[in-house]
Amino acid sequence: MVEPLQTARRAFEPVESLAGRPGVGEVLRFFARERRWIDEQHLNLCRIPAPTFLEAKRAEWLEAQFSALGWDAKIDRAGNVTAQLPGAAKDGPVVALTAHMDTVLAPRNPEEIRIDGKDRFLGPGISDNGAGLAGLLAIAKAIVTAPSVEHTQRLLLVANVGEEGEGNLSGMKFLCRQSPYAARLHSILVLDGPDTTHITADALACRRFEVTVTGPGGHSWSDHGMANPIHGLARAITWYADARDEEPPRRGASSWNFGVIEGGSTVNAIPASARVKVDLRSESPGELDDLANQLAVTLERALLAENERALTGRVTGKIRETGSRPGGHLAEGASILRHILAVDHHLGIRSRRDCASTDANVPLSMGIPAVSIGAGGQGGGAHTANEWYAPDGRDLGLRRAFLIACRLLEEAAPA
Repeated sequence: MVEPLQTARRAFEPVESLAGRPGVGEVLRFFARERRWIDEQHLNLCRIPAPTFLEAKRAEWLEAQFSALGWDAKIDRAGNVTAQLPGAAKDGPVVALTAHMDTVLAPRNPEEIRIDGKDRFLGPGISDNGAGLAGLLAIAKAIVTAPSVEHTQRLLLVANVGEEGEGNLSGMKFLCRQSPYAARLHSILVLDGPDTTHITADALACRRFEVTVTGPGGHSWSDHGMANPIHGLARAITWYADARDEEPPRRGASSWNFGVIEGGSTVNAIPASARVKVDLRSESPGELDDLANQLAVTLERALLAENERALTGRVTGKIRETGSRPGGHLAEGASILRHILAVDHHLGIRSRRDCASTDANVPLSMGIPAVSIGAGGQGGGAHTANEWYAPDGRDLGLRRAFLIACRLLEEAAPA
């Protein structure tokens, strides 16, 4: 792995001078001039369903688009699409510009991705992460229209799989740990959603579990009093939530969510099993471990209570960890932060550092400089059927991402 270049305090020209270079200026003007083309690509890619674990068709489409624009594109073993310019350096550091392909919800048909009367784009995944993927394509095309931009041979474009939900950042884990580029990553700039006011430089750790409770089952009348898995599980959920509400976290902000609950087969049968999926998050790894330990303790207590009150039968339970997202922090004063703040000052963007769970979690946990930023425009309703995106302001976000990438590429280039 390339050593983090927080020590590389090169003298960089002002962003104003960088933006004024002929090739760079041409790219910056491209984003406003080609707005219609970018919008069309955005709608087209979002019409290809890509729920987590089923991103293959969208990956094939993106590979074809990058190739048509003149990039050397391929799909790796994880399912990520990677693209570099022809003749790209085969060794030395690379700067990765990434956006995840998968969505929480997927359109049932192409017509579900549409434009409303206010020129807003509507449909599942249109903002998260249609905005980021459209940004990747826009930057890819802009660069080939201005071949005089320096150091782009070290730029790696990545459309990755597995960011959402139970994907557990699988695409980014492969890129950083197993891919041919893993040892060469200088820094990673993640495009996720549209919002340009945030700089996600602190990775929110996350652990996910599936809790299953089982019992003998029976008839709701003739077996009344039988130990009931749903009753025991419901008691565990309630007790856990009540306890966490009464005892605030001691070592950083935390959250807990029981997001999916299933069990039983019919209203007049005592169920033989019940299960729930749990999402735990915390800014503190120690606090996250406490949340997980308390889940196990609460489940045991709830099972004991259900078995004590039952007239017959008994329930048992088990907890299985289904996913983990590592935490991490970008060092104060890291060069990537300095570059972002300098670009934001130049563009008049008022941004703030924040903490969230994104693809940047993986590189940050490994000491690779990384941040997640928005690709421009406005959006809302992420992870719902009412998701929307407005392209006004997209060009500002893309100018920002490109100028940050230029700074990182200068830093990565051999002295």
